[in-house]
Amino acid sequence: MDAENLHYFEKAPIGKAVAHFAVPMMLGTSMSVIYSILNAYFLGTLGNTAMLTALALTLPLFAVIMALGNLIGMGSGTFISRLLGEKRWDDLKHVSSFAFYSSLVLGLIVMVVGLPFIDSIVHGLGATPESFRFTKEYVSVMLIGSPFIILFFTLENIVRSEGAAITSMIGMVLSVVVNIILDALVIFIFHWGVIGVASATVISNLVASVFYAFHIGYKSPFLTVSVKWFKASKDILTNVFKIGVPVFVMSIFLGAMSLIFNHFLVEYGDQAIAGYGISSRLLQFPEFILMGLCEGVVPLIAFSFTANKLRMKQTIGFTIKAIVLLAVVFGVIVYLISDHLIGLFTSDPLLIEMGSYILHVTFLSLFVTGMTSLFMGIFQATAQGTAAFIMSVIQGITLIPVLYIANRMNGFHGVVWSLVIADVVAFLVGAIMLYVLRNKLQPELDHFVQ
Repeated sequence: MDAENLHYFEKAPIGKAVAHFAVPMMLGTSMSVIYSILNAYFLGTLGNTAMLTALALTLPLFAVIMALGNLIGMGSGTFISRLLGEKRWDDLKHVSSFAFYSSLVLGLIVMVVGLPFIDSIVHGLGATPESFRFTKEYVSVMLIGSPFIILFFTLENIVRSEGAAITSMIGMVLSVVVNIILDALVIFIFHWGVIGVASATVISNLVASVFYAFHIGYKSPFLTVSVKWFKASKDILTNVFKIGVPVFVMSIFLGAMSLIFNHFLVEYGDQAIAGYGISSRLLQFPEFILMGLCEGVVPLIAFSFTANKLRMKQTIGFTIKAIVLLAVVFGVIVYLISDHLIGLFTSDPLLIEMGSYILHVTFLSLFVTGMTSLFMGIFQATAQGTAAFIMSVIQGITLIPVLYIANRMNGFHGVVWSLVIADVVAFLVGAIMLYVLRNKLQPELDHFVQ
């Protein structure tokens, strides 16, 4: 296993190496999109709108818990890949053990702090009197299961960081499959409703976490979950949190941006909100594909940063070509059949028209968002904590004033185009920072940024 993983890190042709790391991640993220749709479908079969409302209202809470897992996971993962490049074997074990146990402790803190304030959390999520009970049930299960959810996202990252991309994907797919099976059981057989769906999510994360822990404990040549290797040194804390914190902040900002954007759309009617909801779901699929590509190559970039910087440049160049190709393919498909895609969800002519328009506009920035994800990945992989933090907040900081101005100047059209403007600003800021940091990262990157 170690020789095979190191082969992809060190010697495999760039295209083959990128495919090894990125394709499993792309498939895994695609599965998560499919799962989110099926999860709503199973609950929707009960015909209770308040239950579906509760499911939607709890998304921000799940996003926060997931972000905490990525805080530890992405921070530890990129550090592990750099340590692999430096062949610091003992330090690898210290970091992986730290990631495992700190995730569990962080989850316990969330549970202990959250449960006493559960009513306040439910009110804060916007629960109505009709949906309050169902939302509280879902939140209760999420808080109790937060140690396992955080652990799942942490372990997925560190397993991928050692080069075991296929194992990482298997764990993600296992989580989705178990979740879907349990959803069907708790809805159709046991009739547990919201509590059942929430429990299915927690149990599926627990199952996948056990799978990852087994791999790390018995099959990984580099990582460990043994407590005797646990170490929380200044070096580990600094390297984990300088990358993990920007990832966490970005997740929080994305959730806040969605809430703010919906607030501006409200004044243009239900069709506008529904049209954005449908188009954003359709956009989610190619976005997650590109995100999987960019997140997938982070371990390869991080390893090459400390071991072979020419290979790092070649990896980045190949990834850019892949982003361009995918963005063009998805863009052509959307522009040819956008009306039919929206029509899969509704027969309302006005909703189809508005949804198709939003889809056309937001797809214009698909390449830009792909490149922005790559910039973020480069900064994470090369331990540029400040640049990663700026990337994590720039889009949110830009979107709020742009939304206000665009709404005043061009109404509905301005609100929709504000998303593209914010994406372009984030892209330009990332490109500028990469240019400024080019000598620090690698002199040979001059060709890429010029």
